[in-house]
Amino acid sequence: MKLQPGREAVVRVAVATLWTSPEAVRPVDRPALTAGADILTWVSGLDTDQQVGDCVLSQLLLGERVLVSELRPDGWARVVAVEQPAAKLDPRGYPGWLPTEQLAPVDPSTDTGTDAPLVVDSTVTGLHAAPNGPVVLPGVVVGTRLVPAGPVRDDWRPVHVPGHAAPLWLPDDHLVATSAEAPAAAQALAVAQRLLDVAYIWGGLSAHGIDCSGLVHLAWRRFGVLLPRDADDQAVATTPLALGAERPGDLYFFARPGRKIHHIGIVTAPPGNGGERRMLHACYRRRRVIEEPLPADRTATLVGAHRV
Repeated sequence: MKLQPGREAVVRVAVATLWTSPEAVRPVDRPALTAGADILTWVSGLDTDQQVGDCVLSQLLLGERVLVSELRPDGWARVVAVEQPAAKLDPRGYPGWLPTEQLAPVDPSTDTGTDAPLVVDSTVTGLHAAPNGPVVLPGVVVGTRLVPAGPVRDDWRPVHVPGHAAPLWLPDDHLVATSAEAPAAAQALAVAQRLLDVAYIWGGLSAHGIDCSGLVHLAWRRFGVLLPRDADDQAVATTPLALGAERPGDLYFFARPGRKIHHIGIVTAPPGNGGERRMLHACYRRRRVIEEPLPADRTATLVGAHRV
């Protein structure tokens, strides 16, 4: 099977980065462009200015589906990330570019659409060649959906992995079954809290580096809820609350006067009697995920609280 324009494909690396264009990538981005997509090395090599470069649009997780719209002879594919809603950009999903080496054709024998019955709950894990064997695919992150390939053996679970003919293995306690039930807000907040101190990366969507809307998207994605990718779209997809009615796990949205929403955070405490508010967010200024009381300048741009 080969990649073909007009057909779906799946991500075969732990985390793939979606780029604005092949020409926009920088020399420092090289580790993220390889067939192995070494995201940890890429993030560690970025300075604070490069962490917010606008060449990155989003990231996709292992097994995530894309619609291929163009294949270039230089090894790039224009795709639509169909599991990341982005209505203002494309009704089908988030558009951008990926290296073709990071994609695999959909395998009908193991394809379950978007309803893979297992999801990674470990913040970061690796896939092994055999139980207790060598790591074949490191850096797999929370929220990744996987298809089982057989029964548990000695507390290890085999799973089908795009681009690998034989199943790979990971500790069974790094996985949980997917559920059709909507998560409680506290459950999503608990996932986001595990990402405290993760580096802020513009467009990031993993435990290796993440941005404000990526943190929200990933926390709910762990439970099968696919919120839009960008903060302004997330506001449209959630339910507004009266300020003062928010509770932990709800969302704060921020915008400057006359401008669209530019930032989002997750409420971590009920508002205090004096109007004090706290949130967990991927902070552009501090370049990491933090939990803090809203400073005065944040409060001045707070435009609403919403509930998923």
